[in-house]
Amino acid sequence: MDPLSEWNVSRVLVIGHRGASLRAPENTLAAFRLAASLAADGIELDTKLTADSEAIVMHDQTIDRTTSGKGWVRDHTLADLKRLEAGSHFGPEFAGEPIPSLEEVFQEFADSPMLIDVEVGNYASPQDRLPDRVVELVRQYGLDRRVLISSFNPIALRRTRNQAPGLALALLLMPREPGWQRFLSSALSPRDTDNLNDAMIRPEAVARSHHAGRRCMAWTVNEAARIHELVLMGVDGIITDAPDVARQVVDGAARKS
Repeated sequence: MDPLSEWNVSRVLVIGHRGASLRAPENTLAAFRLAASLAADGIELDTKLTADSEAIVMHDQTIDRTTSGKGWVRDHTLADLKRLEAGSHFGPEFAGEPIPSLEEVFQEFADSPMLIDVEVGNYASPQDRLPDRVVELVRQYGLDRRVLISSFNPIALRRTRNQAPGLALALLLMPREPGWQRFLSSALSPRDTDNLNDAMIRPEAVARSHHAGRRCMAWTVNEAARIHELVLMGVDGIITDAPDVARQVVDGAARKS
């Protein structure tokens, strides 16, 4: 990691998972703006590649669950997706909320201090151009020090490192992956941070990351008591659907230390 990266800090970071997604529709500008207003240090989002090779902010491989459309993300152009809405499934007050492109998110926060964790989610097409497009946008908006690229996909992380050696990278790991898969991902993935599912976080896991010279962040954690435990274990970041809860716990722990 570039020592000047804004992810390379000594405090525990609070990152809004898909924005403040307990209180606004996930992966929308409404959720990202709310996370910022709740004093999150940054936001986490998911991105996929459209049919015309643009980066759209979407978690699932299909658009069925969170939008007014149906089908695979990869089968729709950016213009197709921008005609849909992604808010009414969450609540009527968010009806009409659009699906943002990654570029729109970068435009929104280009002049703010917000950190941005971009999950490169090209798991159905692991060798596509999504990492290339993300790097292009990071450079276009001068966000090299504020963006973290995360993925379960070692190919995406290697491709990003080759193109942008100074860009911060994180490997995502979760316990339901087969052990051999976690081993191979760990062995093959260049990274500066281990982004571990909460169920995998133990003091020894945090210590192992730190011993290897990497940071360690936990996802997705919403309960105040567990957040407090993780802070005491020495995690470097909390990825949460409830950034207001995490902010209160993290700040309280800092005042007592």
